[in-house]
Amino acid sequence: MTSRTRMNVYFDPALLKQVEALALRRNISKSAIVEAAVASFLSGDTSEKLEAAMSRRLDRLGRQIGALDEDVAVLGETLALFVRYWLIFTPPLSDNAQASARAKGAERFDGFLQTLGKRLATGDRFLKELSRDVDGAEGNSPQEMASEAEPANRVT
Repeated sequence: MTSRTRMNVYFDPALLKQVEALALRRNISKSAIVEAAVASFLSGDTSEKLEAAMSRRLDRLGRQIGALDEDVAVLGETLALFVRYWLIFTPPLSDNAQASARAKGAERFDGFLQTLGKRLATGDRFLKELSRDVDGAEGNSPQEMASEAEPANRVT
């Protein structure tokens, strides 16, 4: 067990609040934060350590941005395909059918919003589900994939 010596120091109230907030976020003591900060300040190779830490953080951010870019590209393609097929296969409605179609559309949209809210609350995301489906379907033939997808394609 290492021995420690007590030292009383004074902080600017704003700085003390930042130290307390960091201690809560990281679940460590304020003393550990202050000790690490003083040790970092007194070490001679701080700039090299800082550069290495920044490099690691930038690499991680770069990977995260790359993943986000891929996700946005998938979503963009998904939306474009949906709109394309919807425009191709949806026939125009007669004047008599438009009112009932609007009412049914509003009802279905409310159901969509409820389902979306539930999925967002549970954390189950479309791209995660899509990657699971793609991983599971790698051995399936195109005919098997189409027959599995047919019930989901029906519109009521």
